[in-house]
Amino acid sequence: MRNVKPTGEEHLQATVYTDFACIGTAIRRPGGWAALVTVEGREQVISGAAPATTITAMELTAAIRALEALPAGSAVQLHTDSAALVQGITRWLPWWRSRGWRTLKGRKVPDRALWEELARLAAERSVTWIWVRAHAGDPGNERADALARTEALRLQASEDSASSNTRRAVPRTSRGTTSKP
Repeated sequence: MRNVKPTGEEHLQATVYTDFACIGTAIRRPGGWAALVTVEGREQVISGAAPATTITAMELTAAIRALEALPAGSAVQLHTDSAALVQGITRWLPWWRSRGWRTLKGRKVPDRALWEELARLAAERSVTWIWVRAHAGDPGNERADALARTEALRLQASEDSASSNTRRAVPRTSRGTTSKP
């Protein structure tokens, strides 16, 4: 269903579930995102990961990739467990723009380029933003969460494997003791 295009003047109606996952507690850490895009009973799973990212970047990326998979003019019901995403796109965005992309405290809005891309894609579609409670049993949200977490864990595992393969072997002296490299 990649980038399904409607025929004639009809517009697609899509249901989307997005979620994200980040591993660890560092500000920038391995993260994953996922989107379930359903059109006319056909589902497309879109997912990915980033090695050093933020929660907000993963939330935004999931929504952006989902909307990119749908043609302009589509009617979209986008479900997310991110209240910040829903409020950001529906309430805060106009205010940020009017203040030169500054927060209430005068700081730069983080991930501005992603917010701008999301706003552009949303403006080309009729999007209804729906907040759902995380881990409350909503099947679409639970699946998107599991997929995003799988992506983040897969990335973390590949990074762990790569770093263990590139560690320098500790040189040994002729008597079998270790010496500093």
